[in-house]
Amino acid sequence: MPRDNKTPLIQKIAKQAYVTLQDPNSSANVADKQSELISLVTAVRAADLKIAPRKSKGSAGAAGLQNPPVTYMHICETEVFSMGVFLLRSGASIPLHDHPDMNGMLKVLYGKVNVHCFDKLENHLTVNSVTPHFDPPLDPLQMASVWRSIRRSVEEYTENSGPCLLTPLKDNLHRVDAVGGPAAFLDILAPPYNQDDGRDCHYYKILQTVAERETDGKSGEEQGEEKEKEDEAWLLEVPQPEDFWCGGEPYPGPAVSV
Repeated sequence: MPRDNKTPLIQKIAKQAYVTLQDPNSSANVADKQSELISLVTAVRAADLKIAPRKSKGSAGAAGLQNPPVTYMHICETEVFSMGVFLLRSGASIPLHDHPDMNGMLKVLYGKVNVHCFDKLENHLTVNSVTPHFDPPLDPLQMASVWRSIRRSVEEYTENSGPCLLTPLKDNLHRVDAVGGPAAFLDILAPPYNQDDGRDCHYYKILQTVAERETDGKSGEEQGEEKEKEDEAWLLEVPQPEDFWCGGEPYPGPAVSV
């Protein structure tokens, strides 16, 4: 069969995402479908979406504070998935947040980002749970919003990297930091956020324990004894941080229909 060179790459990605993500665990050839989607997403570049890399701009006074640190270009949304582009100003971060019961892909279009991934280990703490002492101490009411987690990875991504993948159980929580200048990435989530279906976005703060504070003052040998615990982290569910908000921009690329 002749290659389809007329259909825009982002349209191919959308159609493949719909096929792959309808029920990512039901099909016998799900691995082939996922591989095809990952291959298409890996190939996409900013130019395919008619997006030009932004230049670093210093934020001056009140005017800079009024500009959102992150903006979003909506491309399309179906009952199966949503797709859009996040654009981060130089030094901006998308705070640690979750994707309840969702799969996702993050593909850098320009710039460089660090992605910090976490997994929750269990549900909210119970009266029988053994918890560390936090520094600073938490209000008793906050303890119902504390989660035990594992730091999975910290990875650097550029336009030449493959996509960062998340599943309902692995790398589901992540923070995205723009490094060394502005950055943008294509974002695919399946199914989309939907508060009515229990898929609302929650934000988290990494807590420091008294033991971690004491470890900071230990020798290298003593710190080595704590190595097996270094991947554990305690997270506090918090409201959306006041210094983070997301604006909107029109999507300039090829129209997408699914």
